[in-house]
Amino acid sequence: MKFKISQIAEILEGEILGDENVEVDKLSKIEEGEEGSLTFLSNPKYTSFIYSTKATATIVNKEFEPEKEISTTLIKVEDSYKAFSKLLEFYNEVKNNKSGIEEPSFISDSAKIGENLYLGSFSYIGNNVKIGDNVKIYPSVYIGDNVKIKNNTTIFSGAKIYSETELGNNCVVNSGAIIGADGFGFAPNEKGEFSKVPQIGNVIIEDNVDIGAATTIDRATLGSTIIRKGVKLDNQIQVAHNVEIGSHTVIAAQTGIAGSTKIGEHCMIGGQVGIVGHLTIGNNVRIQAQAGIARNLKDNDVVQGTPAFGYSDFSKSYVYFKRLPDLVSQINDLQNELKALKK
Repeated sequence: MKFKISQIAEILEGEILGDENVEVDKLSKIEEGEEGSLTFLSNPKYTSFIYSTKATATIVNKEFEPEKEISTTLIKVEDSYKAFSKLLEFYNEVKNNKSGIEEPSFISDSAKIGENLYLGSFSYIGNNVKIGDNVKIYPSVYIGDNVKIKNNTTIFSGAKIYSETELGNNCVVNSGAIIGADGFGFAPNEKGEFSKVPQIGNVIIEDNVDIGAATTIDRATLGSTIIRKGVKLDNQIQVAHNVEIGSHTVIAAQTGIAGSTKIGEHCMIGGQVGIVGHLTIGNNVRIQAQAGIARNLKDNDVVQGTPAFGYSDFSKSYVYFKRLPDLVSQINDLQNELKALKK
């Protein structure tokens, strides 16, 4: 889709320096700009590229003045980085502005569908499902029985939403995510064999939650696994049964959270973190990447390591750990000197 620079300047409330009638149909980095693309300049260390870029147009800060001839048309704004981000949001809306029901797809007669639904082909909507307005469900999505999905939520291709799950307003579920599969519940018997414990709870996702590709959130054994409002989950995260994640917490990829752990609000959890079950993690906690959490954490704790301990203590200890061979050698030398003195 092509846009005139004059249209883009109007969206961004910017001033044009150059040809306002040129058109662009893609976005690019300034150093990789090509004809027909739009880019931006925010970081001063990339300024040199504005004189060589082949991008048709470039968004710049208002105070920018070229020191030599340029070929790109400029759009001057208050903050070029924020303006480009705004443009990305607009571009995403236009790109994903789909509507209608594609065939083949299946909608149960008992399902209740809101206005302006997009349903991609080969998708399935089960019995008694309730879907709000402006929901987008891309191809090959499974929506199980009794699922509730509120307004303006998007579910991308290949996601699976098991029965009884509740999804709030303005949520995003990326491809391959599985929400509501059985929790890992097995009980040993007298023979040492494991029998499955029925998982009869559900998953509740509150408003404005983003769920990454191939992330899995298990249904509760009893009650609910709960993801509170504003939570952002990266790709390939495992959230086990009866976990609760507090509002506006962000978790990076490949983290695993075992059953019944409660995580507070506004936490930041790095990639490949492992958290054992039945713990309580406070609010505003920071967990560094690859940490192993085996104990409760208080509000505002910052931890690292496996098992994790205080971040500053870990950093100090790591200095000595790197020098461990030298320290051992020094201790051996001292021991030899002591033995010689004793003789």
